[in-house]
Amino acid sequence: MKTFKRNYRWYAIYTRSRSEKKLYKELVDKSIEVYLPLKKELRVWSDRKKWVESPLFTSYIFVRVSEREYYDAINSTWAVRYVCFEGRAVPIPDAQIDSLKLFLEDTKRDVELTSRSLKKGDHLEITIGPLKGVRGELVQLRGQHRIMLRFISLGCCVHADISMDEVKRLKTPVELSYKEN
Repeated sequence: MKTFKRNYRWYAIYTRSRSEKKLYKELVDKSIEVYLPLKKELRVWSDRKKWVESPLFTSYIFVRVSEREYYDAINSTWAVRYVCFEGRAVPIPDAQIDSLKLFLEDTKRDVELTSRSLKKGDHLEITIGPLKGVRGELVQLRGQHRIMLRFISLGCCVHADISMDEVKRLKTPVELSYKEN
């Protein structure tokens, strides 16, 4: 009797809104290999603070399936569709999932995900904090929290620990280091 080795691949599934943990449990119950990357966040309410684990990728979960489990995974209550490109589900290399797992095991590192794409040469204005209103040109991007801005009118560059959420892209080139009110 000939045995066939199944070819397992990782895929991303788009979930219903705020249903990542529900889909995770449903897939585990179906004995499907699943990965839900989580990050710890401090949530603050009016009466308390609490550390909670929330999905790193909102509305996404990863499954490792063969052709046999492919449809079982997507036919789950909380699943919407596979992440596709040109109409076909996109397999994710094992090495990328393994790297993500290793990266998240480092508990000393704060993980922040952003879809904002800033690039060298963009003109920015700082929107929060003591540098609010300062405008400059992005010279260098070092991760999610370290940027170097060139202040044209001052003739210098400044390295700063600033989150991508604390800057906005300007539509016109920067002429002044401070916003005129």
